[in-house]
Amino acid sequence: MTRFALCLATILALPATAEEAEQPSGAAPRPVVSVVVQPEAELPLTYVGTVASRIETDLGFPLIGTIAERPISAGDVVQRDEILARLDPEALDADLRAAEAGVAVAEAQLRSAADATDRARSLAETGAGSETRLEDAERALVAAEARLEQARASLASAQDTRDLATLTAPQDGVVTEIFAEPGATLSAGQPVLRLAATDAREIVIDLSEQDVAALEPGVEFQARLAANPAVTATATLRQIDPVAERTTRTRRLHLALKDAPDSFRLGALVRVTPLSGSDAGVVLPAGAVLDSDGPSPSVWRVDRADNQVERVPVTLGPRVGDYIVVTSGLSPGTEVVVKGIHSLEEGQIVGPRVPG
Repeated sequence: MTRFALCLATILALPATAEEAEQPSGAAPRPVVSVVVQPEAELPLTYVGTVASRIETDLGFPLIGTIAERPISAGDVVQRDEILARLDPEALDADLRAAEAGVAVAEAQLRSAADATDRARSLAETGAGSETRLEDAERALVAAEARLEQARASLASAQDTRDLATLTAPQDGVVTEIFAEPGATLSAGQPVLRLAATDAREIVIDLSEQDVAALEPGVEFQARLAANPAVTATATLRQIDPVAERTTRTRRLHLALKDAPDSFRLGALVRVTPLSGSDAGVVLPAGAVLDSDGPSPSVWRVDRADNQVERVPVTLGPRVGDYIVVTSGLSPGTEVVVKGIHSLEEGQIVGPRVPG
């Protein structure tokens, strides 16, 4: 009885096992996460930055004094040679008057010495005066000439110092910060204000170490004003700061603007997107590429005529963040698998597309 039951159980189990063995061959092909590639000039990454000046200068007076006037304020747009501030000129004017008086005295002394020399020479020629007296007069004349030159140099120095009491703009720019108010006493070289040149605009963005690692100087960006995205400009990555910011551990990137509209004012908020650099290329997620760092990069292309995948070699361009540019090997409209690429085989039949 026990042997019969065992045989019956074995026989009953055989059809079920056969059905289970045939199930995989009848199972529907698995769907694939894929994208249909399109020609794109922009990579799908956006960073937020600020328009800044590449040249910012702290301006001050090269002499000690008290600020008498400062006709400008932070945010003012100034032109080259426009007056920014003045020192109290009282002491400087006194020095200038003293120097002018010194020149007048030296000129009078020179005239007197010249007259004395003429008389001594006339007397020596007639025999009424000695040669020694003439030599003394000539030496006095030379000394008077030297004193006049010294007095004139002192006057020129006093005039230059007086001119330094007026602070003017070295170039067109925007006053971004004020450090001293009228009435403040300054030491020589102490900054009064900061001027940002308007003819050297750039965009600065702060990125993580991971994002910075994917960028190199020379990469071009499309910049759009946050307040008006229709206003655009092109910018080129000029410099990556070599040292990360201490607290945030971000690096500052400097993007040079090219022929930017005037609406790209200093301090304006902008959104920048890296450009692929190749109008003929396509952009894919970096994870869609097999052997992306090796000698033979490739992708899985889906042929919807028979729903089979084919491994296609590609040529890669720059990588930016999580995306990479494919410069050759793919044409617009091609379906490419972007996830689960390591579990596929050549010629494998796949199911419907799931947008990636």
